[in-house]
Amino acid sequence: MAESSGTGRDPEAVSRFVEHFAAQLVEAGMTRMPARVFAALLASDTGVLTSAELGEQLRVSPAAVSGAVRYLSQVRMVSREREPGSRRERYRVHGDQWYEALTNRETVLRRWEDALREGVGSLGADTPAGRRLTETLAFFEFVEKEVEAMMERWRTHREERFGGSD
Repeated sequence: MAESSGTGRDPEAVSRFVEHFAAQLVEAGMTRMPARVFAALLASDTGVLTSAELGEQLRVSPAAVSGAVRYLSQVRMVSREREPGSRRERYRVHGDQWYEALTNRETVLRRWEDALREGVGSLGADTPAGRRLTETLAFFEFVEKEVEAMMERWRTHREERFGGSD
């Protein structure tokens, strides 16, 4: 692993962490390769690695890295950027990746809410299915408000504890 030279860290220990944390992400529902790429970026000192560095560290093909990064970019957990003076891309994980991921989920929740409202209208609010959809809708509306309030508390807490952003 190119980045670890000079940091005094054991590359095997880093690899064990990456695989262990990736396994936890997979257990939570993330696909295996994006989980491994994300964990590798998170464990890097700079938070930035190229496709070649990720492939070497994880012992996977450039195509596997590319597919993983495409997914992670879509869910806003990593960003792509050009390496200065090169056509090579590098991938960055940000300190606020969890905030971004949860914020992105709010959009998904709103779409689900809209679909549920439509379902209640189609099935009838007084039917057993309509009541179930109404309760599910109420749950998502509750979660959306709670996430919004929690994110505001997080921004305040983060500022107090860590100062400005990345």
